[in-house]
Order: sequence, then C-alpha cells, then structure tokens
Amino acid sequence: MQCDPDQLPLAGDELDVLAQMVAAQGQPLQAQAIIELGCGNARLSCSLVQRYAQCTVTGLEVDAVQHAKNLARAPAGVTFVAAGAQDVPFGDATFDLALMLKSLHHVPLDLMDQALREVARVLRPGSLFYVSEPIYGGALNEIVRLYNDEGLVRPAAQAALDRAIAKGEHWQQMAEHRFAQAVHYASFDEFAKRMLYPTFADHGIDEAITQRVREAFEPHCTAEGASFVRPMHVRLFKRGA
Repeated sequence: MQCDPDQLPLAGDELDVLAQMVAAQGQPLQAQAIIELGCGNARLSCSLVQRYAQCTVTGLEVDAVQHAKNLARAPAGVTFVAAGAQDVPFGDATFDLALMLKSLHHVPLDLMDQALREVARVLRPGSLFYVSEPIYGGALNEIVRLYNDEGLVRPAAQAALDRAIAKGEHWQQMAEHRFAQAVHYASFDEFAKRMLYPTFADHGIDEAITQRVREAFEPHCTAEGASFVRPMHVRLFKRGA
C-alpha cells in the first residue's frame, strides 16, 4: 500500500494509540493478561506494565539473541518465552488481549494463517487483537528496501488478516487507524548499527550494499542527524464466541 507519511497524524507513543483504541471498545487496559507475539525488545509491553501495573504481559520471541537480552532485563509483570506465533505454548482461552507490533510480516508466509488461528485459540471469547504493521512507503522505507525489501511480506500480512475475517470463524474487525512514528538517527553509523545487522535476520550486507545505503541516507542528514517518519497501519479485531 502506498502512503504519504506527511498526511498522517504523528503519534509520539504507540502505547497511547493502543490504550485509546481498546478503551473505545469498552476494554480499557486494566488487570488484563496480555500476550505479545514476536515481541522483539518488547519496548511497548515493558512500558505498558509500568503504566498499567495490574496488567501482565507474556512476550513470545523466536530470535534467541533478543530473547536472551529480554530475559536479562525482564521487568516485573512481563514474562518472556522462546516461541513463535505459529505455535503458541499456552492453553485455549488464556489471554485477554493479544498484540502483534511490526511482527506479523516476519512470520513465514506459509504459516501466517496458522499464526492467526493460534492467536484466536489462546484468546478468550470477546477479547481484542491489536495488529500494528508498517506501511510500505515513505523515505525511510526507500532506504531500507535497498537491502531488505518487504514489498512482498507486508501486503501478505494484510492479506492473511483479510482471509481470517473472510472465513468468519474467529475474527471481526472493530477499528483501524493509520498514523506516523518519528524515527531519528544521529548518524549513518547509528543507522547501520540499528538497522543493517539485526540479530533475527542476515541481510547479506557487503561493502557495495553499505555504500548504496549510505548514499541514499546521507541526503537526509543535517548537523543533528537524520529524521524520518514511519507510516503505520493498525487493525483491531475482536475474538468471536
């Protein structure tokens, strides 16, 4: 999907977006058992339990390096488990809210439908499922796609959600929202450290790729670094009875 990030409202903290959207459905963040699938560094979930102390979060992650980092700094209220969304190691109807934050498009294409069935299985009837995915567009995306083009997997994630709704077995879409997130890098070196070498993937970075990415990045640099906005698309679903 093409999108002009400049036309989207800027959200300072996605936790505010999440809190507002679930509260609008009559399910405010209070004393909920939450699961985040593909949690990465679980930044939002860690902030969530600090703001809403009666909530608990279980974060699933398949990247062994990131999972070890998570375990080493797990805050009270957050539990980390090494597992993927396609095979959730919990019983039926265990959780009150599920989150996938920029993670559904990382699920293998042939396992996306299975992952959504697993989310439905572990949620209690009437619970909400918050899916936040980056939109394929914007200046930052033009740089990233030089070494990691997600032009296939991001639409595939949305198509998987559409199929889940069309089947009518588990999900009803309740709301959706598009917004932009500010992203800043102090220098190209910081961008390279954060973006070119993630522990969950090998992008085959070599000197030629690094130079192409640098040439695309540097026109955005000022004395303060490079600032971008990342367009996001949230879809909120309710688990049927």
